[in-house]
Parts: sequence; C-alpha cells; structure tokens
Amino acid sequence: MKTICLYFQVHQPFRFRRYRFFDIGNDHYYFDDYSNESIMNKVANDCYIPTNDLLLKMLKKHKGKFKVTFSISGLAIEQFKLYAPEVIDSFKKLSETGMVEFLNETYSHSLVSLTDEEAFKSQVDAHANLMVELFGSKPAIFRNTELIYSDHIGEMVSKMGYKAMLTEGAKHILGWKSPNFLYCNAANPRLKILLKNFKLSDDIAFRFGNRNWCEWPLTASKYISWIKDMEPREEIINLFMDYETFGEHQHRSTGIFQFLENLPSEAFKHKGIGFATPSEIIESHQVVAPVSVPHPISWADEERDLTAWLGNEMQQEAFKKLYALLPKIQQCTDPKILKDWNYLQCSDHFYYMCTKFFSDGDVHAYFNPYETPYEAFINYMNVLSDFSIRLNASVPESNMDQEISNLTDILYKKDETIKKLEDEIKKLRKRRTSAKKTLTVKSKT
Repeated sequence: MKTICLYFQVHQPFRFRRYRFFDIGNDHYYFDDYSNESIMNKVANDCYIPTNDLLLKMLKKHKGKFKVTFSISGLAIEQFKLYAPEVIDSFKKLSETGMVEFLNETYSHSLVSLTDEEAFKSQVDAHANLMVELFGSKPAIFRNTELIYSDHIGEMVSKMGYKAMLTEGAKHILGWKSPNFLYCNAANPRLKILLKNFKLSDDIAFRFGNRNWCEWPLTASKYISWIKDMEPREEIINLFMDYETFGEHQHRSTGIFQFLENLPSEAFKHKGIGFATPSEIIESHQVVAPVSVPHPISWADEERDLTAWLGNEMQQEAFKKLYALLPKIQQCTDPKILKDWNYLQCSDHFYYMCTKFFSDGDVHAYFNPYETPYEAFINYMNVLSDFSIRLNASVPESNMDQEISNLTDILYKKDETIKKLEDEIKKLRKRRTSAKKTLTVKSKT
C-alpha cells in the first residue's frame, strides 16, 4: 500500500514600504498597505478561493478517501482578516469535512527556532491558540518555517508535546536512504519525522508548466503511474509544496487545476494507492530508522540549507540585530510594539536580502518588493533602527534611558496639549468671526 500525503503551506508576509533614513524617529508606520492588499487580493482570486472551492468539491466527491493537509501562518491569517475574510470562511468549510488536517508552525513564519527556545515556544503556542480559535482543535503535528529542521529543533518540538514534524528529504542527509518511509528524531525517537519527496513535489511545484521539460505535459495519469511503479516496499509519498503553486506559480492556463482534480481519481484506479494526513500516517506506519540532522536543513533552493536566509553578511547582521532585542521584548507590554515585532521576524525579509541569483533566482524574485538585496537590507535596517528607538523608550535599560523616555513622554504630551489649544483657538476665532457677521447684519437692519 502506498500512501500519498498532500501538504500545502499558506503564507504571505506584511511587506514594508520604502522607509528612508530620515523617517527614523519621525514616522513609526512601516508597512506598504497598497502592496499588501493588492497582492493578497490577487493571490486570493487566483489561488486560495478557486483551489479551496475545488478541494471542497473533491473531498465531497471522494467521501473520506481523499485527504489534504495545510499549515497557515499567523501573518497570512491576519492578512485574510484585513483584506480577504472570505478565504478564512473557505478554509473553515474544508475543516468541517473532517478530511483536512491543519498543522502548527511559528505564528510569524520566523527563524526564531534557530536562536531562542523560549521565544520559539511562545510563537508556537500563539499559533496553536489561533488554530483552536479558527478550527476548533489544537494541532498534533508541527511544521517549522520553510521546513527548517535539526535534531535540536526536533527535541524542542517534542518537548512541546507534538507527535511528529515535517521536513525536507535532503539528499545530503539521507544518502542512499529513501524519503518514502517514516523516520524518527535521532535524539528523541518519540518524535516521528515525515520527509518530503522533493523530486515528485517539485515536478508539480516548479516543473509542471515548463514546456521545455522532458515530461511536459504532466498528466495525473502519468504522475500516478510513477508512484505505482516505485519500489514496492516504499510506503509513504510526501508531496509538500506552497499552496500558491495552484493558480499563482503555475497559472490556470497550464492545466494545473485539472491535474489536481484528476489526481485522486487516477490514484483510486489502483487498489494499492490512497491518501492520508500526517496524523493518520504516524498511527498506521512503523518507524524504519532515526534520521540524523546535526545541522539545520530546509526545503529552500538547491542546497536545502539556511543560506537562503542567513547566507551572507547582510542577512546575518540583520538577524543578529533583530534578536539582540529579545530581552527587552520579553519585558515589553505595548501591543503596537509587540505586533510590529511579529511582523519584523518574518523570514521573507531575510529572504529578500539573499544574493544567490543563479538557478534559484526566479524563486527569490517572487513578489519581491526590492530591486536588489542591498536595498532590502538598507530598508530593513532603517525600520529596525526606528523600532529599536521605540522599544528602548518603552522598556528603559538605565537611568539615562528612563530620563529620555520620560522626556519623550513629556514632549509628546506637550505636543498633544499644543494641538488641543490650537484647535480651541481655531474654534474661538470661528465663533468670533461668526458673531461679528451677526452684529454687522443686525446694525444694518
């Protein structure tokens, strides 16, 4: 029996506006609302709504035999609430079928698992609470940002009570082994590991619409035949990809929606092929071996490592400066600052600074608001500088900081008082002018 696990990541970042050096200390609003709204509406119309509608139709048609899995970042859900609430409604309809599993991840789609366990747990818990709020249950399976995983990260996730975790079936980790089995964490065997089959996943996510590809056009029948002809002992085929594959990365004109719709029908023509969620897989399959991952891996780029986010000095400097603020953030209670902190951590900001423009260049250009990685770095650091000023004022470190904070409050209150007085003066002048006109009219009369 071969089991297909079809999993989709749903995420959109809050993109920053052009934030200049002279804005630092003067303007505390960082976001490009126009871009965020227009991109969300575009992706919702091209991908989220039509694909959710199609999946709902497929789930009803196949009556419990077809299953799908999602993880949706907290930032994506915040944007749905702001710009496309109908997307949340469509995900709730999928959830109500009982054939869809929602996974947990970091709320901010961040790299925090690489730097601080307490902050990592806090984000994971925040996302779990959001999943309970939207879909009524806490996820049992975890998926880290961009499938980032190591033995240490797996240990942290296991301590939080999760049963399994998803990651990349990277060649340099597996060697001769196949990703098409169930593995476990090398340090804590209780945590099961599902490994992405990157060849079959990327055939859909990246190669599907490429007319120069030797397998083009890819039909559901051909694709299922590849799975059927695999080594008989191989049990699990994990197809992990961005949800934007459908209608966005692969345009409707490529036939991607017809491919998806036909996939379960073609699979069910063969008795030995079915679909399952990660929770079902870990209950029905046995672990074959531990998988050792001493250094973090991801599903990004050809290297399947962290170089997409931390591969150059700019990215490392931005990452270091950001998380140097953690001690103060943990003392901060200002909701506006904490909200901006969530948005600042999003991994996309570091991805835009990547200087790897070779075979992976097209991927890094997807909805990238910057012309160069250097521009992305400067913009981010300008935002971070202003954010640091606000945080220092909110959580003073020393007597000097406290004095500065107090003076800032005094100046702010003074400005507010001046504005109120100016408004009062304007009202009095208007009344005076009106009274003069009335008196003039009366005297003439």
